[in-house]
Amino acid sequence: MFKAAKELDFVTVVDLYGEYPNFKIDIDKEQQRLNAHDIVVFQFPFYWYSTPAILKEWQDLVLEYGFAYGSEGTALHGKTFMCALTAGGAEKAYRAQGYNHFTIRELLQPLEQTANLTGMKYLPPFALFASRTAVEEGRVQQHVGDYVALLTALHQGRVDLSKASELQRINDDLEAVIASTTEENK
Repeated sequence: MFKAAKELDFVTVVDLYGEYPNFKIDIDKEQQRLNAHDIVVFQFPFYWYSTPAILKEWQDLVLEYGFAYGSEGTALHGKTFMCALTAGGAEKAYRAQGYNHFTIRELLQPLEQTANLTGMKYLPPFALFASRTAVEEGRVQQHVGDYVALLTALHQGRVDLSKASELQRINDDLEAVIASTTEENK
């Protein structure tokens, strides 16, 4: 997913571990990146029902009061936010009756609330379940293709945000949320 996103000329990809191996995040640089983009995607492996440590550190430092929230913290207002993640467990494990007792969207509620607090439009996650066996099962190519299609549609303003917001994960029904022609982003 990372490699495919990196090949898109309209996407800025950031490898936080690569850029900040000592966790010394350049807050000004990261805030400038956010200011320069209308769509923010956190792409990560889903570890212990959360983001990796460096992404949490990034959130704590970069999304500061006066920039991302608070009476003068309006830098992110109106931007679109989505998580693209891989989870080791099967999709059936992410249900009330499943092993993890919650859906992936429920487990991501802290990030959904972060989007709400910062004035961003939240999209349900783009998730690959059972990622440990995805290669052997031949599911990676389709998933990456769907990811590229979604990123392209987001860039072109062809994602129906209202329809998308009703889904547990955005890739449950990509055909329903991606318009075939450019239209005003709902």
